[in-house]
Amino acid sequence: MRKIVHVDMDAFYASVEQRDAPELRGRPLVVAWRGARSVVCAASYEARRFGVRSAMPAVRAERLCPDAVFVPPDFTRYRAVSRQVREIFRRHTDLVEPLSLDEAYLDVTENKLGLASATDVATEIRRQIRDELKLTASAGIAPNKFLAKIASDWNKPDGQFVIKPAQVSAFLTALPVGRIPGVGKVMDAKLEALGIRTVGQLRELERPVLEARFGRYGGRLYELARGVDEHPVVPDRPVQSISSEDTLAEDQPLAALAPLIERLAQKTWEASRKTSRVPRTVVLKLKTGDFRNLTRSLTPSTPPDSAAVLAQIALALCNRVDLPESTRYRLVGVGLGNFHEPGDAESQSGLFLDEQSPD
Repeated sequence: MRKIVHVDMDAFYASVEQRDAPELRGRPLVVAWRGARSVVCAASYEARRFGVRSAMPAVRAERLCPDAVFVPPDFTRYRAVSRQVREIFRRHTDLVEPLSLDEAYLDVTENKLGLASATDVATEIRRQIRDELKLTASAGIAPNKFLAKIASDWNKPDGQFVIKPAQVSAFLTALPVGRIPGVGKVMDAKLEALGIRTVGQLRELERPVLEARFGRYGGRLYELARGVDEHPVVPDRPVQSISSEDTLAEDQPLAALAPLIERLAQKTWEASRKTSRVPRTVVLKLKTGDFRNLTRSLTPSTPPDSAAVLAQIALALCNRVDLPESTRYRLVGVGLGNFHEPGDAESQSGLFLDEQSPD
């Protein structure tokens, strides 16, 4: 049985800013550029008390918390601190799977320091982060990644929570289904239509029923409802997607976005040349003026082999946006996904499922 720790830095960007500028400590802090087009990158816990959250429009954050201090993000500094955090992780295990700059999974089934338990490892990691970096982190300890990630959010900030194998079933029974990875607003509404609000209620449905209604993800729901997650911690995970996006100075109609889509395609293509893996899928991302997110994707029979081809496919995906011509868009993105190794003969031709959901 694995021993998995999920470490999540507390309000990472905002905490780095407060650490490095003592005058900001204890004050509501928003990491974002000011302006009508900006979104919140991070918010200190002082700002969160006013309802400020990441990905919120900056103008709304300012309305919710007029006294907040706005600081522009410094990703170069955040990446440097993230590397220091990962150095601490690797003192304990080489099985570290970063999810972003501020969180990672660690497999500590065997740990380098010979500590007695995964709980001890998590405690020591958090102590080292606090003492050496003057930051705080929260941790979840569990038999698998799914449970560890849920647990890391249980005693935030600056806390940790353990789900022991014998506690899994009881812990999950009353858990809202919205806490399951992949259950967003759309899936949550579908489950609610079935009268399912808790994992315990979800557990009452058999695998064939869930798979018939939700396809492959139905099988995943069946397993997670029982606390089953066999995915290992994978260090240095191969690239799966690359994208570029831009927020417009003013909302624009879809017909006016072609030049920007071409520039983003060029930027994404250049970034994709840094890996030897080959992308199968082209993704067009749009956000409307009222913050509704849409994605359109296509997996052609032959992977795109140039920036021009990538741009051509992305522009063609615009034809599958079925909103009124009067709709205005504030953000555009072009991405490549579904990467595979060169020489992989497996083909996945055909159209990928559209996703159309509000922000």
